[in-house]
Amino acid sequence: LLLFTAAEALSSLTMSCESPKHTLYDVPVSNNGARCRAILYKKKLPETEVKIVPPAELGGLKTEEYLALNPQGKMPLLTTEGLNIPESDTIARYLMSEYKAEGPSFQPENAKSNLIARLHDMYLTTIQGCMYKPNPPFGIYGTRSDAIAEYRKQLGVIDDVIGDVDGLYLCGSEVSLADATLFPSMVFAKYMLPKFDVPDGEALPQRISSWYDNLIAGDDDFKKIHDEIMGGLKAWENNNRWDTIWLAGVRDTDPETIFDKIIAGDIPAAIVKEDSNLIAFKDINPAAPAHILVIPKNRNNLSAMRKATPEHVDILGKLMVAAGEIAKDESLGFGDGARIVINDGPDGGQEVPHLHLHVLGGRKMTWPPG
Repeated sequence: LLLFTAAEALSSLTMSCESPKHTLYDVPVSNNGARCRAILYKKKLPETEVKIVPPAELGGLKTEEYLALNPQGKMPLLTTEGLNIPESDTIARYLMSEYKAEGPSFQPENAKSNLIARLHDMYLTTIQGCMYKPNPPFGIYGTRSDAIAEYRKQLGVIDDVIGDVDGLYLCGSEVSLADATLFPSMVFAKYMLPKFDVPDGEALPQRISSWYDNLIAGDDDFKKIHDEIMGGLKAWENNNRWDTIWLAGVRDTDPETIFDKIIAGDIPAAIVKEDSNLIAFKDINPAAPAHILVIPKNRNNLSAMRKATPEHVDILGKLMVAAGEIAKDESLGFGDGARIVINDGPDGGQEVPHLHLHVLGGRKMTWPPG
């Protein structure tokens, strides 16, 4: 009995010694998790200190077991004794502090590094889903095209902050948090932006592109990060992830209509309202004393209402708001109310395959319509 107890105790001790001090829940394709993995790789931390495991080991991000650790149901997540730490920047700074005696420091007090990381987290991460998620919104942006344009603009802002890079890393001869933060997202951007008609050579701004290429060629740990993420992206590709995504696998291939000529100014129209998203003008064959057409300037495959998808929520809302504003305009002939109609397809009486709202008023309407 004594021998068995001693063996059992030794086994328990061995198991205890093999248990990692921390567990990082993450997957290879995660660009935000890759910031944390870069720190682990550069500091050469063994699995006895930090073990990387996929959330699938707990059944996935939305299981009760995982949500008990991170109620947000997101990754990466670092578990420590007495505290579970979500959010990649918080995890990264914890690792930099906890293991400051190991490997490079990642320059935690470097203002430039911290600024680049902050700009990345505030203005890139929040909208990066525009490059791979099926539907908007993407942060504050209701359309994919607006989010992609803003993402590219913010890349330019960061490129200006970076300035001239003297050496392999963004902030001098030593790797910094800025390198660990920005690099994985640039793997995403360089691979995905060309799917949305951004030329290959323009996916990354000049300084970022040069730094990115040099880091892959000159740092084995960042090359490892690159290959991990690319493996996940190729798996997405093989699963046809972008085939059904608007502006990547799905595009507006219908022919232009008379409305495109009105928008371009090639055909005159009595315009009553216009902004960057829509234009409203008087119908040349009015069905009521007041009859205004409201159309999106960019059709975006919305040739008919039946083609509406979550990609169109933003513009559909703007069209309805504009129609409501027009219906209150007595100078256009509207009285106490209006009829707002969308004709859809041949059976619905649609004549122009470019979604448009009819705002009719100036007389009493009857029901049912014709």
